[in-house]
Amino acid sequence: MLQKLRDKTSGWIVTVILGLLMIPFLFVIDSSYLGGVGAQNVAKVAAPPTWWRSAPSWWPMSFLWQHHEISVQDFRTRFEQVRQQTREQQGEDFDPRAFESTENKLAVLDKMIDDQVVRLAGEQSGIVISDSTVRDTIASIPAFLGADGKFSQDQYRMRLATGNPPRTPAQFEAEVREGMQLQVVPSALLSSGFITQAEAERLMALLYETRDAELAVLPPVPADTAEVTDAQIKQWFDTHAKDFRQPETVSLEYVEINAATLPPATAADEATLRKRFADEKARFATPETRLASHILIAADGNDPAALKAAEAKATRIAAEAKAPGADFAALAKANSDDTGSKSAGGDLGWVERGAMVKPFEDALFAMKTGEISGPVKTEFGFHVLQLREQKGGQERSFEDVRDQLAAEQLKADSENAFSDLSGRLVDQVYKNPTSLEGPAAALKLPVQTVGPFTRATASGIAANPAVLRAAFSDVLVQDGTVSDPITIAPNHNVMIRVTDHSPEQALPLEKARDQVIAAIRADRTRQASAKAADAVLAKLNAGQTLQALAASENLQVQAMPGLQRGQPVPTPEINRALFAAQAPTEGKPSYGKVDLQGRYVVYAVTKVTPPDQSKFTEEQKQQVIQGVGQMHGDEDAKALTKALRKRYKVQIEEGNL
Repeated sequence: MLQKLRDKTSGWIVTVILGLLMIPFLFVIDSSYLGGVGAQNVAKVAAPPTWWRSAPSWWPMSFLWQHHEISVQDFRTRFEQVRQQTREQQGEDFDPRAFESTENKLAVLDKMIDDQVVRLAGEQSGIVISDSTVRDTIASIPAFLGADGKFSQDQYRMRLATGNPPRTPAQFEAEVREGMQLQVVPSALLSSGFITQAEAERLMALLYETRDAELAVLPPVPADTAEVTDAQIKQWFDTHAKDFRQPETVSLEYVEINAATLPPATAADEATLRKRFADEKARFATPETRLASHILIAADGNDPAALKAAEAKATRIAAEAKAPGADFAALAKANSDDTGSKSAGGDLGWVERGAMVKPFEDALFAMKTGEISGPVKTEFGFHVLQLREQKGGQERSFEDVRDQLAAEQLKADSENAFSDLSGRLVDQVYKNPTSLEGPAAALKLPVQTVGPFTRATASGIAANPAVLRAAFSDVLVQDGTVSDPITIAPNHNVMIRVTDHSPEQALPLEKARDQVIAAIRADRTRQASAKAADAVLAKLNAGQTLQALAASENLQVQAMPGLQRGQPVPTPEINRALFAAQAPTEGKPSYGKVDLQGRYVVYAVTKVTPPDQSKFTEEQKQQVIQGVGQMHGDEDAKALTKALRKRYKVQIEEGNL
């Protein structure tokens, strides 16, 4: 029977039928198997194959496209880096809740997508970073240089092993290679931007021109006191409703714990101080350091034969180094595999405990001055050691440091008392997280209140940025729970609870009436000031001068010769206006006005002086040419990335952010 079934289901007709049946599945198959983002990724960037660059994104075989994913882990790592940078920039103003917004996450992801787009473009263009280029780049990183300023293999491995996170040389080299590959195309475009000599000269003529001007500050217009009708009030209120809102307010109760106001701690007795001295004896000793040299015979730890040969060579060199009259430095230059110290005769400089791997350190600090030891096996191979000199290691007596110990113990006891009281308050609050009265009473601490206040009117303890953020946070406002301890200063914190909250809301006209009247009158005053400035400008354009109008218009005229573009002189606003004005023609100044918070300044540009191009040095010209060229190159790089994103297929899974 099986043979009959096999005969019936074989042949080219059945093959064609099965092929036709498979086609619909290509359209309905779950994208997570073929072209989807995937559960462990936040985004995917795919480029059509090089043999069909115009392949449409809806092509059923798009899973064959070349692609890169951005994993959740990679995204979180980058996001944390940006978080730390932002925290350092903003200081106390940094708001961790606001930073976690979807907009911020998408902005970070967008930059990561751009990187992957550039990476794909480089790969499809055949850009390859050679091993020698990666090695040369790593060898130039200052953190991996030895005492002689040259690359040290030991330093390199130690830095990677103790980094955050720890990395192997292979992992680090892959990171460097990827980073360099990402920079090839943008760097090439950045360096390819250029401007012509004529364009540079025109730009320098604009940048370095100076202008002579006269400024006249108009006298203040009398404040408007005219009647404001109900109709005017209603019209202004209706058209400026967003200006008349009652800001969000909160009221707080809080318990404050400050080590400075707690009862002083009791001075420690003699036994406590002596125990502290015994426990921390090493702190009162000068660190022992040793001036060492070594000869490294590198070996592959996975090859027993290579290990045996390296050990034999190290044993032979150790014997030669111990021979009378032997020159250790010459032996190191001739035999050591440590490129960082080889040229210096194996010199490692002064070595402290913890600076070297443990077998190396144990052997070195067991040696006597002038002794040669080895071979010592480490993960790098076999070392022959020479101890040239040692210093430090002296200890101070208890009597010498007793006063210091007493002061430190008193401070520690005070901090412990603060920490203990803070911990007990937290424990009490956790029993009833919606009240401060009970926990405060149990610890005999006062409950204080503050508010209502807005974000702009907070004072006292509420003005602290951390307290202010917590006070207006959704958690405390909506749940009415007590906050976690908020640090005000070292050994000084508070726990707060929102007792009353009023959301931002529109003010009714009855409450906003006085504000509306003040706004209408301020607007009238501004209009009157602008009208007065326009009247002066009309007279100037009719042929009069600022100097001639000074007396009749009560103007304060000031000459400002030789003003430079982009300088905050006399103010940034006035400087921009002066250099945006048309140049004077046929001896006729160019006039204009500037609004300085409701008070106007009328200006006259009387002269434009172009720079003397012959006085520019070649270095100045090249700086302008290179600076503008790099700007053009940067714009080209951004334009290329934008164009590539249109050609590539970008998928984002916001739910994984």
